[in-house]
Amino acid sequence: MSRPDPHAAFVDLEREIGLLLRRSRAISARLAGQLHPDLDGAAFGLLALLQDAGPLRASDLVARLGLDKSTVSRQVASLVALGLVDRSADPDDGRAQVLTPSAEGAARLAHIRTARRERWEADMGDWPAEDVARLAELLARLNRIGDARAREAGETPEA
Repeated sequence: MSRPDPHAAFVDLEREIGLLLRRSRAISARLAGQLHPDLDGAAFGLLALLQDAGPLRASDLVARLGLDKSTVSRQVASLVALGLVDRSADPDDGRAQVLTPSAEGAARLAHIRTARRERWEADMGDWPAEDVARLAELLARLNRIGDARAREAGETPEA
């Protein structure tokens, strides 16, 4: 088997990751609608981050997601209004607020994540478990590079 051309390999990688990201945005929008009909697709990711890394301040979300403050503020307000996120006093600074998924938000997110994992299992059920594990390992490795870049830029890596 011949060795792949390094430049061509990176061209292929860029194309495939671009496709994956476009599909991911479309999937997030669809999942947001399943979570709540009035939920914006971008807010779905914010709720997932709060579930995985919370409780967090809105400023933490801005840093982790690389979004501007007004966008995060709008998404948080929407999540709170829909009853999917709770605000409470920050135990370290009573003047600040921390955000956590509400019981309803956590339950709905868990339901969506289970359905999504089941879909992956159905779509990739004929893949050897070793291939699935290797893909997860390679994606984790790629994400660590992104985390390191974020730290170099003075940002907080996404959880």
